[in-house]
Amino acid sequence: MGTRFQSLLAFLLSCLIFISAASSSEQKGDGTLRIGLKKRKLDRANRLASQLFLKNRGSWSPKDYFRLNDANSDIVPLKNYLDAQYYGEITIGTPPQKFTAIFDTGSSNLWVPSSNCYFSIACYFHSKYKARDSSTYKRNGKPASIRYGTGAISGYFSNDDVKVGGLVIKDQEFIEATSEPGITFLLAKFDGILGLGFKEIAVGNSTPVWYNMVEKGLVKEPIFSFWLNRNPEDPEGGQIVFGGVDPKHFKGEHTYVPVTRKGYWQFDMGDLNIAGKPTGYCANGCSAIADSGTSLLTGPSTVITMINHAIGAVGIASQECKTVIGQYGQTMLDSLVSQVDPRKVCSQIGLCGFDGTHSVSMGIKSVVEDGVSSLLNEAMCSACEMASVWMQSELSQNQTQERILAYAAELCDHIPNPNQQSAVDCERVSSMPIVTFTIGGKPFDLSPQDYIFKIGDGVQAQCTSGFTAMDIPPPRGPLWILGDIFMGPYHTVFDYGKTRVGFAKAT
Repeated sequence: MGTRFQSLLAFLLSCLIFISAASSSEQKGDGTLRIGLKKRKLDRANRLASQLFLKNRGSWSPKDYFRLNDANSDIVPLKNYLDAQYYGEITIGTPPQKFTAIFDTGSSNLWVPSSNCYFSIACYFHSKYKARDSSTYKRNGKPASIRYGTGAISGYFSNDDVKVGGLVIKDQEFIEATSEPGITFLLAKFDGILGLGFKEIAVGNSTPVWYNMVEKGLVKEPIFSFWLNRNPEDPEGGQIVFGGVDPKHFKGEHTYVPVTRKGYWQFDMGDLNIAGKPTGYCANGCSAIADSGTSLLTGPSTVITMINHAIGAVGIASQECKTVIGQYGQTMLDSLVSQVDPRKVCSQIGLCGFDGTHSVSMGIKSVVEDGVSSLLNEAMCSACEMASVWMQSELSQNQTQERILAYAAELCDHIPNPNQQSAVDCERVSSMPIVTFTIGGKPFDLSPQDYIFKIGDGVQAQCTSGFTAMDIPPPRGPLWILGDIFMGPYHTVFDYGKTRVGFAKAT
């Protein structure tokens, strides 16, 4: 896996996932189709799996992200599905073969694993499309590749009937993925992705599912809408309506803004306020994307830093490092004072293994069997290794034990955080400021309950900021990606017919 990969993975121990699965679909007589989403309980396994994906995304460059705007490009980035994976059930073929797919407004292709995927472990843990079992399958064979930060899925196009809820899209072109490298898709709870972006960013110039829904007259109006339920206690995860909106899930009127660049659902927005005070960063305007496939809210590092400072956020790596120091620091120090080889200290306390020369994570083998054990062990082991070196250095300088432990805790604050993910004090959430976005000249507030994620209770509770940084330089940026954190409190309408996006308070 490589030393750099292992070191980075050690820092990635936060960001909870809401997992949403299809629960029901309902086709109304008014020409709309409602796809119900259902939540899964929050757990640490999904949190860690999602954070691993975020590490992968950390290697994106702005150039990679925006190469999609070339209509002939066969490259599209997969986004991190971190705090909310909202997915629904679809079927492909005759008789129908079931799959779960992310409904993603940030991409435009449909892909699922292929029965011809032999060498990617992820394919063995998800449903695979079997062309030979479908009487409506049509051979296509055009090669396809979709790249993301540290890898890609690849395969070829095929044609078959696709069913979304009660709608059947005949002879739909989609990708059979024959390669899904890495852990990302192995740990994912969905099989594939159903893109709802514009055709301009479709790999292989393929006609998206949504386009065929409209062109074949399967929906009443050329719009679709999202309601994402962010209440963790409610088993209903949300709803997508193809062909209209559900008035039960919003109040007031939608504020619409025109799409300024086809591909993603991109629009212009105004300045941001933190606790009622303008940042000034977007006073002359910024661009934003409404993206159901991105869970966090991503923006320029300058403003994200301002937000995280206002909410008292610190690097997640720092928090997890201090946890190791707090729980195991004295034991580690006692071992070092007793002349235990520093390379063996972490194996002695059970956080690492030892291969005869240095400590190693005990969770690598178990990543297929138990993603939780692998990620937890890797992170705790790496943090322990760093602390052991720090403590040994101070011991060699005859520092007191109190000073050594304090020094190790201080160093935790300075661990680089590759993904700008930030932890916050759960006890301060209620006093954190409102963050306000200006869209269409109107304010859209995010409360701490909207942008902070919490797992656990009492002293075991951990809270994470939903803001993360990615800098896109002009003329493409500055750019904000308004993911599920924003689309949760605000019901979102994607109006394909009038090429605009609308937001209203969700209910």
